[in-house]
Amino acid sequence: MLFGSSGIRRRFDQELIDLALRAGSALAASSSDVIVGMDTRTTSPLLAHLLISGILGSGGTAYSCGIAPTPTIAYAARNARAACMITASHNPEEYNGLKLFNSDGSSFTRRQQAEMEGLLKSGHWTDWKVRGSLKPYDAISLHRSAIIQKVNISREMSAVVDCGNGAGCMLTPHLLLALGISPFSINCDPSGQFFRPSEPLEKNLPYISGVVRSTGAQCAVAHDGDADRMMAWDGKGNYISGDHMLMLFAQYLDARRVVTTSDASMIIEEVAEVRRTPVGDAYVSEELLSWGDFGGEPSGAWIFPRVSYCPDGPFAAALFCEIASEWDVEEEINNMPSYPIVRESFACESAREILSALGAENPTDGIRIEEENGWCLVRASGTEPKIRLTAEGKTRTDAKKMRNKGRFLISQGKTA
Repeated sequence: MLFGSSGIRRRFDQELIDLALRAGSALAASSSDVIVGMDTRTTSPLLAHLLISGILGSGGTAYSCGIAPTPTIAYAARNARAACMITASHNPEEYNGLKLFNSDGSSFTRRQQAEMEGLLKSGHWTDWKVRGSLKPYDAISLHRSAIIQKVNISREMSAVVDCGNGAGCMLTPHLLLALGISPFSINCDPSGQFFRPSEPLEKNLPYISGVVRSTGAQCAVAHDGDADRMMAWDGKGNYISGDHMLMLFAQYLDARRVVTTSDASMIIEEVAEVRRTPVGDAYVSEELLSWGDFGGEPSGAWIFPRVSYCPDGPFAAALFCEIASEWDVEEEINNMPSYPIVRESFACESAREILSALGAENPTDGIRIEEENGWCLVRASGTEPKIRLTAEGKTRTDAKKMRNKGRFLISQGKTA
């Protein structure tokens, strides 16, 4: 399958170049007009030009937005039949790919992905007399205005903003400034080179805590390469885990029905009715179309249906600043339950084959083992050649026990 847990993604190579042209043609076959955006990677302009060429060659209209966050492109899709973002999200610079969206901002469903793969294999070209059209489009202003209308900052404040040299540079610092927040910007040069690992994890941004304390900022927010993810720190410089962020947003929004993934902590079930999906924001988005007030993944993908069905890092950043302007975030987090959770990943070129050998119907969905005091999930990454292991227990001993069960399961797959 070309599609992983969040679109099409792979190392930049000739196959990806060819795929971009075919994808544009396939999109035009089912959608007469398409919003097109890209992240800051040095390979993105080439792929965007090829995608647009495919759209034009099949008689479609391409609305070119240039560099913009993924959620910005998904939000702008409401003014077209579909949208495509050229990005590899949080992957390193040598990767790139495509994310496809419907007009409501939701990712292509599994059915749509299968249809798209069929079109990509068969090809769709019109004759030389058919010509499409290319038009510029300001998606950033549209998205920024929508967020400003939905966020209210109750006091003067400042925030550290780290965009990781990704597409968030084009929106988030300016958005916070427009909301009355003084931003201390780090890695906000859209150079195409990531001066830190793109995934906004605590281990990748060890300097943020010190910057928060030295500047006196009330909080900090950070994005990945395409700004569909957002992670945060409180005013003391404490990193907030993804599971606690999920709970914080649910409580602040009074979300009674929450959609999250199979690797999220048990704690969310203490404040909301929960439905779980396989890992991947596209699955959360698809479930939210029929059920739920809010959804997200502990990786930092937060979906707010009142805005769109795409994970929205800039909106999440602005909303977190609103929370920090009203609540003592440190106290809120300290009052939340917390169970030990272990996340590990192992580089493995045959990750999908190993999970299939273990009996997983879909390698990226993985296998989940549940016991009374904990659970573990073993799955193939949908974006990288890795096996991911997540384990949680009511005590640290329980968590380690479940982790060891996961490790044993992986070893069995390697010898199968």
